Amino acid sequence: MSEKIWVITDVAQGRWLPEFLWPQGPESGPSPDSNGQGNASVRRRTLRGGPSEGVDVIEIDNGRLSVSVLPSRGMGIWRGSFEGIPLGWASPVSMPVHPSLVNLTERGGLGWLSGFNELLCRCGLESNGPPGVDIIPNNQGTPTQTALTLHGRIANIPAHYVEVRIDSEEPGKIAVTGIVDETLLFGPRLRLRSTVETTVGSNQLTVIDEITNLRASPAEFQLLYHTNFGPPFLEQDARFVAPIIEVAPRDGEAVKGIDEFARFRAPTTGFVEQVYFFDLAADAQGETLALLRNAAGDKGVSLHFNKQQLPCFSLWKNEQAEADGYVTGLEPATNFPNLKTFERQQGRVVTLQPGETYQTRLELQVHHTAEAVKRIESQIGTLQQSHTPTVHCEPQSKYSG
Repeated sequence: MSEKIWVITDVAQGRWLPEFLWPQGPESGPSPDSNGQGNASVRRRTLRGGPSEGVDVIEIDNGRLSVSVLPSRGMGIWRGSFEGIPLGWASPVSMPVHPSLVNLTERGGLGWLSGFNELLCRCGLESNGPPGVDIIPNNQGTPTQTALTLHGRIANIPAHYVEVRIDSEEPGKIAVTGIVDETLLFGPRLRLRSTVETTVGSNQLTVIDEITNLRASPAEFQLLYHTNFGPPFLEQDARFVAPIIEVAPRDGEAVKGIDEFARFRAPTTGFVEQVYFFDLAADAQGETLALLRNAAGDKGVSLHFNKQQLPCFSLWKNEQAEADGYVTGLEPATNFPNLKTFERQQGRVVTLQPGETYQTRLELQVHHTAEAVKRIESQIGTLQQSHTPTVHCEPQSKYSG
């Protein structure tokens, strides 16, 4: 059998490996990819000092593509690189922040931002979207006002179980799985089982998530993938490309940029974020994709996902000065990032039955040549052929609360 499994964290069994490194020797199996390009590796380490004290990092390197997974922060992905090209963005929060130092309720429920710097960060699971008030039954069944904080809790909960799996047969699969529980007495009991996997020598990373309702009664959940990119993909005249059926600005600020929603500007001091909501076209199986490419069209990153799992898509444009966080977010989700009460009214809040599991699959690909970028644009063009995009110049009631 070619697959090997190492359990490196298991709180229930009292198991903890302070350090892990693969390969450890000849018995680990071959690590060069099929083209002989570099060596693959997996390393687990713990950050020390400052707000990063105690944050666990698992560094996955397939020989060309590398990412740093954060089990301490809900299995988010801090940063990465592909053949020397950086993936991620330069957040004002420069290093991973231990969840114990993130007060989600500060600044009127915006405290989530004090730990936000990831390439991929999940928003959910009980809720995502802006701070606000929801009305839900309390433990006695009485409707009660409950404060919701920005983008929920899952990104600030450590995994209690983590394992590494290696399949040394060609092309060679590397996978890291973590389990994170978002639970509360008289509240939600939601479990995230997340697997981050790649194959040796490839240009892609796949995130497979399973969200399970552990309660004995039905439970709502929301999930949004905040995937964030800065230079070299984001720059003056970079482009967003997707098979668009419909796009609408979130609010009045986004209205100002609707004529150029797909084009990016250089870092701009004082820029106010703009958000656009999309209905994307998909193939017969529900598969769709979105691309961010640089101005020259010779570098790009694309997200591939199934619209039946993640039917909503948002584009976050935050073209501030670089010191303030020059970044754009490509955000597939189960819902749009509005207040949960509005999303519930629109029928976009998923309800899981007792023991039911909801699965999502998100694939990130990096393209480092003009030919590779053109191939992805061609795929998008094929999906776009059957649809003339509808571009709304004002917020639409079905999209924005």
